[in-house]
Amino acid sequence: MTLVGSGAFTYEVQQDWFELPEGWSFGWVPAVACDSADRVYVYSRSERPMVVFDSEGRFVASWGEEVLKDAHGIFIDERDQIWCVERETHCVRQFTRDGELLMTLGTPDQEGAEGQPFRLPTDLALDADGFIYVSDGYGNTCIHKYSPSGEFIKTWGRPGTGPGEFDLPHCVRVDQRGRLMVADRANNRIQFFDLDGNYLEEWGGFHHPDTIFLDGDTVYVAELDQRVSILNLDGEWLAQWGSGERIDAPGEFLGCPHGIWMDSKGDLYVGEVQTDHRIQKFVRQT
Repeated sequence: MTLVGSGAFTYEVQQDWFELPEGWSFGWVPAVACDSADRVYVYSRSERPMVVFDSEGRFVASWGEEVLKDAHGIFIDERDQIWCVERETHCVRQFTRDGELLMTLGTPDQEGAEGQPFRLPTDLALDADGFIYVSDGYGNTCIHKYSPSGEFIKTWGRPGTGPGEFDLPHCVRVDQRGRLMVADRANNRIQFFDLDGNYLEEWGGFHHPDTIFLDGDTVYVAELDQRVSILNLDGEWLAQWGSGERIDAPGEFLGCPHGIWMDSKGDLYVGEVQTDHRIQKFVRQT
């Protein structure tokens, strides 16, 4: 048994927790998420971009082969609708949990003008009222806000290192205090805004934060430089693991942590990029 983390945030590592149909494999795994029934959605850059497992790792379904082309960010909302952010096709897709396409934001395969949606977007989040926030991070350095029905509202952000400026906004999440958190990856920080885009504060000290998962007042961060960190909403560091080097061992990261989500039991799933077929499960110890 390999354990990582510390204190109340101690986990047993499970590397081979899932079972794919014979002959299938994953490429890079940029994103992973769980629905209300603890089904695990693995969003990968492979022939089968969305593969669904139950919490025991048994194969449930696959979908998206005709629509999804370049996996990047995923978000599952309170209605179990699946939001997929497609980087190189410059769009956001909304699906039912069975893969029925409900809505598309952006024009697939068409890059927006500078500062306009979308130019290699990265991730998405919804607030309590259903408003949509998209981090438009590789080609743009900004955040876009949409109404629940998908109508564009506003954009904020520009390149830089100062408050409200970004160097690769890589993930957005809305915390229980009603603040928008932005993983400002290349600036090694997380910035906080109100829901109208006004800067509030920031946390530093990260190793290229990729993706955030929120559970109440606990913040889980997958960091590109082979690390996972856990904090509370006051910015206090609670636990951490990963050596910062590429190591093929349980609890370490051969690639780069890029996607992170938690199920109802408190177990974490972390997907990796820059290597194939890597998604580890971390089982919370009680």
